[in-house]
Amino acid sequence: MSVADPVTGQVRFVVVPASYVFLLREGEEGTEVLLQLRQGTGYMDAHWAAAAAGHVERGETAEQAAHREALEEIAVSALDLVFATAMQRTARDLPIDERIDFFFTARSWTGEPRIVEPAKCAGLRWFPLDDLPDPVVPHERIVLDGLRRGDLPALSHAGF
Repeated sequence: MSVADPVTGQVRFVVVPASYVFLLREGEEGTEVLLQLRQGTGYMDAHWAAAAAGHVERGETAEQAAHREALEEIAVSALDLVFATAMQRTARDLPIDERIDFFFTARSWTGEPRIVEPAKCAGLRWFPLDDLPDPVVPHERIVLDGLRRGDLPALSHAGF
């Protein structure tokens, strides 16, 4: 999406911010991540994705959005969020929004994760970071692979 600058008239793209939360725990096979199977959203349906994610609303910080989305989507609160990476994302010449994604992990929270929006989530499951399902939303897979390897940079990119 693009808008014209009211002063210069120059067309600029609009950046859409989103927050993602990867819940992590130690399991029998090492570190596990909670993923949801997307459905009915019109974007990457039938792909595994972060258990909680969504757009940052006006007047909301990325951390506040992460907490809100976790409560709305999987009924957990009081997350001990740890910043993982910010990802600048594009699809080059395709007519989609430019994105900035804020990824967080959490190893402690209050509540038992459950599906709150069954129309958008066909499943919720723990997977070892070393044995992720297929398919995973591609830009989220980049982050999960970096978490698994332990070399995730503070700033990452996709689509460039």
